Amino acid sequence: MTSTTTKYAADHDAPLNMLSIRDYFPALTTQEQKYAHFMSKASHAGTRVVLRQVSHESEAIFDLILLIHRGVNGNYTADDNDVTLYLDYVSQFLSNLGNYKSFGDSKFIPACSQETWFKLMGFSGLKPSDRVSTENCPYETYQDLIVKGIYYVDEQVSMLGFPADGYVSSYYLGDPISLEDMKLIKAEIFASLSILPENTRIKKSVKDSKFEIYVASVNSSNEITRQYPTDLIKLSNGYTVGFKFGDHSKDLKLVVKYLTLARENAANETQVKMLTEYIEHFQSGSSQAHKESQKLWVKDLSPTVETNIGFIETYREPSGIIGEFESLVSIQNKERTAKFANMVSRAETYISMLPWSPDFEKPKFNPPDFTSLEVLTFTGSGIPAGINIPNYDDVRLTIGFKNVSLGNILSAAAKSSNKFPPSFIRDEDRPVYEKYQGESFEVQVGIHELLGHGSGKLLMETEPNKFNFDIENPPLGLDGKPVTTYYKLGETWGSKFGSLAGAFEETRAEVVAMYLIINRELLDIFGFKTREEQDNVIYAGYLQMARAGLLALEYWDPKTGKWGQPHMQARFSIMKTFLNHCSDDTFLTLEKDSQGELHLRLKKELIETAGHECVKDYLNHLHVYKCSADVERGTQYYVDRSTVTPELAEYRDLVISKRLPRRQFIQANTVLNGDKVELKEYDETHLGMIQSFIEREC
Repeated sequence: MTSTTTKYAADHDAPLNMLSIRDYFPALTTQEQKYAHFMSKASHAGTRVVLRQVSHESEAIFDLILLIHRGVNGNYTADDNDVTLYLDYVSQFLSNLGNYKSFGDSKFIPACSQETWFKLMGFSGLKPSDRVSTENCPYETYQDLIVKGIYYVDEQVSMLGFPADGYVSSYYLGDPISLEDMKLIKAEIFASLSILPENTRIKKSVKDSKFEIYVASVNSSNEITRQYPTDLIKLSNGYTVGFKFGDHSKDLKLVVKYLTLARENAANETQVKMLTEYIEHFQSGSSQAHKESQKLWVKDLSPTVETNIGFIETYREPSGIIGEFESLVSIQNKERTAKFANMVSRAETYISMLPWSPDFEKPKFNPPDFTSLEVLTFTGSGIPAGINIPNYDDVRLTIGFKNVSLGNILSAAAKSSNKFPPSFIRDEDRPVYEKYQGESFEVQVGIHELLGHGSGKLLMETEPNKFNFDIENPPLGLDGKPVTTYYKLGETWGSKFGSLAGAFEETRAEVVAMYLIINRELLDIFGFKTREEQDNVIYAGYLQMARAGLLALEYWDPKTGKWGQPHMQARFSIMKTFLNHCSDDTFLTLEKDSQGELHLRLKKELIETAGHECVKDYLNHLHVYKCSADVERGTQYYVDRSTVTPELAEYRDLVISKRLPRRQFIQANTVLNGDKVELKEYDETHLGMIQSFIEREC
């Protein structure tokens, strides 16, 4: 491997964590176990959809990995270093469901030689010249798949982005699609026709001056003509647009099969109706059916087995509107949930403390369901620590939303942090940081999801010439004058702010957490009773955020200025705010010691004064720009806050040199034997990861 490609090598010695559910699954009733089992099967049936959305070659790589493992039959040469490096790649690939990092959107390649692949293929009777068996693979032979798909990398292929700019995205097919193409389609198709884009992909043909919008569905024809047009539509640039149904049809047919079986084991009528809408969504492609499912999901309060499925988060599609397939199956942790219930009961009070006018807040806060869950299955390219959905703005406004905290993800994070000492933390700060980092993060996630994503009111036109605010006397903006912008009919937060929406909103939610984590009544809810404990949780929270912002430099490309991960762009902007926008410029400083080691120095005594004041100012700007749809000023403001200055860019190489491998999660499987469901967990090894995939239907 050359020095040029070494930086793209798969993580070596990454921590592997089994998402154990064995303490919770046996306590479920037989009906609940069957419901969880079939929902898990439906989730895994979408695995290939995720692979197909990550890169054009990911599904074929997945198939090759499974073929090799079956041929080797688990008998890898343990003392062969190249085989170990091969397994490093395979484990990271499976944990990310593709050959681009779910956290960073950058390509990774094996550190082993290409000959290792060819040697292992021999055990399966495969030759490099054999044709790839995976449908629609861009490479004809395994030789090409390995050389051009797995190993090839350059500065542009290494990142996800618009193909017209030279980057990679398998949300797009055909000729290279640009930002301008997507802006046009968003405005003249999705917004104009009130069609939700989450379950689509886009194909462009320059020769035919045509776009095709692929709709994910079992049905290969348009059975919902009341929602989707059957005729071609002409755009203002002369291109025509048509809809094509049946994308991912084979996989979604299996999803529907297991959703139907899950429906037979639903706990209540709300779940039955919810699953019926899910089935309609995947069968016909109706995006409105998915929105209906989410209304019912919000109303299904505190189920013992919590699930959600669909094309959900839009972070990875370059224009920020198409969703990645995602599915969660989990079991409620009732003890942890009780903490969150207390916070929910006080949520309206905490939201009233946030630094904006009531005009920019919902008149009534609908208390959401907020549960702590232990993950059985999560199908998607990466597993978050917490979730706040649905993402449909109107559903959140009129029906509500749910917050979930994923308990065994948080526990795994704490377990992994114990394996490696934290970089950039001063020796005198380490005892407090290491003791309270995990607990502080749990508080932060809770505030982030419930009070961050759960707060705010978008000023919008709800029906023709009807508004959810006084259009004659609009709220006052940051300059003390009435705002002049709002969301017009058909416009959404995502469609207005586009690819910046994800990072902008994650920043706003993170800053809400920084703003409210100093509230001692809130900390008391989480069990921190003494002032000393509370001070330590607050300090660990601010220090953790500052460190995360510094570590974020890894996910920034100095050549293009492009951020590869919205959460890291968010955390960097907050660290930069601590550094450069606090009235006391000693609040956060970056210092080198006598050995040349870089450390964060955060003044604990300034957190609740000057530090909190700069957080307040940042939060107020983000919130008002978002709520008032002020795209021009909001974009300018946020881009400035998240732009890496030359001074900070100098730390990037140091950050990368201290980079630690990201943890990888192994998930359990369930097996139905007669009327009983058996749970199977795996060793925390590369082979345990691979075996978990071999033993599921995907």
